[in-house]
Amino acid sequence: MFKSFADIFRIPELKKRVLFTLAIIVAYRIGATIPVPGINAEAVRALFAANSNGLLGFLDMFSGGALNRMSIFSMGIMPYINASIIMSLVQGAHVIPYLDRLSKEGDQGRKKITQITRYATLILATIQSFGLTMAISKMPSVPGAGPIVIDPSGAWLVMTIVTLVTGTALIMWLGEQVTERGVGNGISLIIFAGIIERLPSAIIGLIRLIQLDEFSLFSALALVVLVLAVLLAVVWVETAQRKIPIHYAKRMVGRKMYGGQSSFLPIKVDQSGVIAVIFSISILSAPLTVAQFAPELRIFGFPIAEKISTWLNQGSISYTLIYAALVIFFCYFYNAISFNPKDIADNMKKSGGFIPGIRPGEPTAAYIQKVLERITLGGAIFVALIAVLPDYMRQVLAAPFFFGGTSLLIVVGVSLDTIGQVESHLIMRHYEGFMKEGRIKGRWFNVK
Repeated sequence: MFKSFADIFRIPELKKRVLFTLAIIVAYRIGATIPVPGINAEAVRALFAANSNGLLGFLDMFSGGALNRMSIFSMGIMPYINASIIMSLVQGAHVIPYLDRLSKEGDQGRKKITQITRYATLILATIQSFGLTMAISKMPSVPGAGPIVIDPSGAWLVMTIVTLVTGTALIMWLGEQVTERGVGNGISLIIFAGIIERLPSAIIGLIRLIQLDEFSLFSALALVVLVLAVLLAVVWVETAQRKIPIHYAKRMVGRKMYGGQSSFLPIKVDQSGVIAVIFSISILSAPLTVAQFAPELRIFGFPIAEKISTWLNQGSISYTLIYAALVIFFCYFYNAISFNPKDIADNMKKSGGFIPGIRPGEPTAAYIQKVLERITLGGAIFVALIAVLPDYMRQVLAAPFFFGGTSLLIVVGVSLDTIGQVESHLIMRHYEGFMKEGRIKGRWFNVK
């Protein structure tokens, strides 16, 4: 493995991509520490310290600590994720013919859809930054720290909204640059960096609590075992796949014989990766944010904010059921828009491929769809359990930091995706990858 890491810097193109990705992450982390002018930093820290294991700690985890500093990146990447969800739902429902036409225009159509998603991101960022700015400007003073906003004037409100929207646009641009010129998915890596940033401080804090006898050594060991168990389970789910065997019939083309080989169609247990979890969190965070910052909100006399806080209280049965249902839904939804059994069956038929015991064409598509639905159900339920169960166990063990299966799902998923991209560069240039490898005729290939 150490040799594989050293090989990264022997390939000029891969070295450039890795260094570019690290530079973008550093730039993002620097931006996350720059506070919005006019904010009482001490009051903000006190507010988040009192709610570290609640909604604010949950949202702050995905902003990489930017929210608890009220930095220029406080909005994080959530507006972009929300815009992507809306675009995906609209395309999946086929309610706008224009978007359907764009989706069939290949690369040019995807570029136009991406541009529309950017505009939608700016609109959502403006709305959300306005709500966040108004909420913090009207929040009561924090005991012992004073008001959060020093001077909530009209000029400050406009400046803060513009700053937060600009910060979101900059994060979106940074993520796209990483996807295009770096290694891995830029948006996922930004979320990944925000979660990992909290790890050293959480470990140091846990050690200090043990030294002060405020947290027992047994509970700490149990927490470590829990984290490792969830980590192993997530790695297993993210790498598990069902292989459908495919045989290719022999055929004569000119004077050469083609075909007669066997292959397989891999279907991952968790096809959506971290997308379903991120989408679910994004959907849940919107009403929870409203309830957190506008607790007195009423619609036609109905205490909507109070009811949201009750139904979506983290750790409650209703919250768990809604969160799990969203994860399962988005697992199926992602497969529906990214995996088309009919197209796969048609391509197999054109190339002379077939699944043993299954007729080519529609029967093959129906078989692949059946396997996909069964695999997705098991994977979605497993991911939902991993996402919600550690939250309950964290409460039982009274963990002094925010720990959940959600963060581990994202960290593991992004890590595996990034390592996979790096490994593909290494193997393509005849270097050893990180996984188990074999060698045939002087060329490296993975053995899985």
